[in-house]
Amino acid sequence: MKKEMKKEKKGSFLDVLSDDYKGKKLGIWIGFIISILNIVMFLPFIKWVGIVNADALYSKIRTSSANIEILRSGYNAFDLLHFVQYSGFGAIGLPAMLLLLFAVATLYFQIANVVKVLRNSKGRKGNLALYSAGEGAMGFEVALTLSMIAYVAFSNARFEMKGFSLSPVVIIALIISFVGLVAVKIPQSKERAFYHDNGLLKEIRKNWVLFLMLVPTFFYFLINNYLPMAGIYYAFTNFNFRDGLWASPFVGFANFEYLVKAQLWMLTRNTVLYNIVFIFLGNALQIIFAIFVSQVAVKWYKKTTQTLMFMPYFVSYVILKVIVYNIFEYQYGVINTFVVALGGNRIDFYNTPSYWPFLITFFAIWKGIGYGMVVYLATIMGIDAELYDAAKVDGANVFQQIRFITLPQLKPTFIILLLYALGGIMKGQFELFYQMVGNNGVLYNVTDILDTYVYRVAMTQPTSIGLGTAAGLYQSVFGFILIVGTNWIVKRRNEEYALF
Repeated sequence: MKKEMKKEKKGSFLDVLSDDYKGKKLGIWIGFIISILNIVMFLPFIKWVGIVNADALYSKIRTSSANIEILRSGYNAFDLLHFVQYSGFGAIGLPAMLLLLFAVATLYFQIANVVKVLRNSKGRKGNLALYSAGEGAMGFEVALTLSMIAYVAFSNARFEMKGFSLSPVVIIALIISFVGLVAVKIPQSKERAFYHDNGLLKEIRKNWVLFLMLVPTFFYFLINNYLPMAGIYYAFTNFNFRDGLWASPFVGFANFEYLVKAQLWMLTRNTVLYNIVFIFLGNALQIIFAIFVSQVAVKWYKKTTQTLMFMPYFVSYVILKVIVYNIFEYQYGVINTFVVALGGNRIDFYNTPSYWPFLITFFAIWKGIGYGMVVYLATIMGIDAELYDAAKVDGANVFQQIRFITLPQLKPTFIILLLYALGGIMKGQFELFYQMVGNNGVLYNVTDILDTYVYRVAMTQPTSIGLGTAAGLYQSVFGFILIVGTNWIVKRRNEEYALF
């Protein structure tokens, strides 16, 4: 009897959370309100930790009296690095940086949840998208508050005293976020059952072997791609080995200002324009050659052509440098030797910048055309032969078949490769430019890209880590904005071709 009563109560509570209130479920409204409260708690004047035993704490840290005057009495997740910076206590810097990144991600999910609820972002599976947004926002907030509690305990252990005290704000955020998580999860389970959506945990239990195979990949990206993101902080410091990363002088955007003065426009122009030419001209030629090869009927000639075109892809850039040098060298190069033999004057390629945009473009396309051609050729081979047979019956010639069948079928492949390429448009082919040009200052104006500039800075100024990181961060942000913008345009035109 008691069990039945409990079931009734549980069912009634579930029904209440699943009831509609002004067009939305109560569970969604609860998550929405808690997200707004959490966003308010991120405001700068609300402190998550306070400093206690200040005199004893400052006696343990290595910093000047001037810096101690700058230190504040309280901090939140966004300005803990301020304490690390001016206290000189770099031992707690890495966790503070990770906490900052975590806080940024949490704030993003809170804002995303609020925006989705206001937009009433229902999908084909009803309110599952709204529930997922609320679940993510509440889950991240719970994890962030627990991380803050752990950070305070860790820092006090490193101080060997109670230097930080936890604000009640953290506990309040933890409690209300946990309540919000429960309020979202309960009706979400009913919605999942209705739409036969398993959810992540059930999917993991069902296909645990497949997920287990993803574990090495997960740790690879975590270690090599995500944890190094904490090094972004280099871009805002004047790094020195005595103070370490977290206690080195904070210089704000000074490294970026130096980049702007160091012809950032020229570096960006060269990097972007070269990549645009490589992407569009390269893909166009790859498609053309793939179509030509697909039309060859003689099998041995077709395979030989594919092999010969693919071979340059395996030529190392060091070997490419040797080939280029021996062709264009002033005194004994192949071209100048031939020109002199014909009675002409030698051409000084390595001191004439106007030649190199064409030379670099030629060798970049020459090296990559075989690989790209194989990708498009595989797509052509996968086109249904019945389409061509029907076109022939209708009287279409070869060029019409290419125009109305082959090219439209290659469009999805081209768009996907284009989106992938645009994501790295600010990452120039360093090996190509450095090996072909080297440290020839005469050619920098037309051949210098961000990658080669950062390399030279690292080699000539080993302690200018902040400058190199600033350039890398600029590349990443530029590329991120470009790929998101391009994907948005593609999604508006045809959602099937978008990456996400």
